[in-house]
Amino acid sequence: MPGLWFSEFEEGQVFDHEWTRTMTEADNHMFSLMTMNPQPLHIDHHKAAATEFGKPLVNSLFSLGCLVGMTVNDTTLNTTVANLGMEKVRFPAPLFHGDTVRCRTTVVGVRPSKSRPGQGIVTFLHEMFNQDDTLVASCERAALMKAKPE
Repeated sequence: MPGLWFSEFEEGQVFDHEWTRTMTEADNHMFSLMTMNPQPLHIDHHKAAATEFGKPLVNSLFSLGCLVGMTVNDTTLNTTVANLGMEKVRFPAPLFHGDTVRCRTTVVGVRPSKSRPGQGIVTFLHEMFNQDDTLVASCERAALMKAKPE
């Protein structure tokens, strides 16, 4: 089964996720419009051309969603109770249509839950890189993880 139980995580563990994904214009437009974000920087080629980037940027929340989603299979699929929060969300370099991304996860914290015996909180550092190995997104995510069934 994909996903690891709380007891299977240890601080310093690194996952280089096999998934890659090319960010398409259609994905970016659909996500931006579905989330009611009419920012021309994401959906208007002519206005975006006049910016310092010269072309549309991939919506940062779409990038964040893909970043977390691309990590689930190796880490939390079927073994998480809930996401508890995301901190230190960063987008240090632009992401454009046609860029292909990959992700890496590092476990930065593991601790038992104080209120849920057998369960625990795992803090992940998720990082997304483009095809040139430039870091384009990162975040720390805390997840409440299930105990391994006996």
